[in-house]
Amino acid sequence: MSVPKQLVIAISSRALFNLDASHQVYVNEGLEAYSQYQIDHEEELLEKGEAFPLVEKLLRLNEVLKDHRVEVILLSRNSADTGLRVFNSIEHYKLPISRAAFCGGEDPYRYITAFGCHLFLSTDPADVRLALREGVAAATLLASKKQKDPSAQLRFAFDGDAVLFSDESERIYKTQGLEAFAKNEKEAAKLPLTGGPFKPFLAALHSIQSEFEPGASPIRTALVTARSAPAHERVIRTLRAWNIRIDESLFLGGMTKASFLKAYGADVFFDDQQVHCSAASEHVATGHVPHGVANE
Repeated sequence: MSVPKQLVIAISSRALFNLDASHQVYVNEGLEAYSQYQIDHEEELLEKGEAFPLVEKLLRLNEVLKDHRVEVILLSRNSADTGLRVFNSIEHYKLPISRAAFCGGEDPYRYITAFGCHLFLSTDPADVRLALREGVAAATLLASKKQKDPSAQLRFAFDGDAVLFSDESERIYKTQGLEAFAKNEKEAAKLPLTGGPFKPFLAALHSIQSEFEPGASPIRTALVTARSAPAHERVIRTLRAWNIRIDESLFLGGMTKASFLKAYGADVFFDDQQVHCSAASEHVATGHVPHGVANE
């Protein structure tokens, strides 16, 4: 019997906590002034950042999962010395985070593969792009007006093309138009799509979900796509070929996704297009995936 693998999420310190004030010191006065600012304020607790509610829910999954299945890794451009304030805040909020990489100004994405991460969340688009090039699911978190969701269940929502799937079909739509896209998807309905950057992360979530009876899992997933019939068939057959379950599939035929994400109650939504991310962030925490033809 195989041992279930951990779900490992990497998070940047600026996504986990609100570091806007200290970052402004860095921008205006440089690294030395920034380091001194953090040392001078290391006893002051940091406010919660955009990713804090999601991280809190992720770590809470360990209360119902065996063998500490979910781990959150902190990745930071801070040095260990200036990062003391971050760890003081982690301890205050009682977050069970014990592993971290403080990179002293260098790119933290370099350690994502070494830690075995399935997902990287950051507020730095450049680091996110570099993580995607390493083959790890990654997204830039947008500021959100979302209300805190008290429910215990963790709900993920994903766009399809260029996120769960490759952008092969979206490229046809962008270059040849909707009619050519629909014709291609109908002709290739039985040919599974190639996996996109978030396929391994979805598979890791599915692995945890499969340990629970239907309807009892602490994780719920949804596909929220602008596709419509007849382009839906290829998506359904692709997920079937991957042997991955999606709890809800919304084929919106070009309708705005935001209100549907709100109704679903997503804890976080991942999409490759900025326009969709901006609209969604009004209602739910949103991660922009800078991948595929829409981001070239």
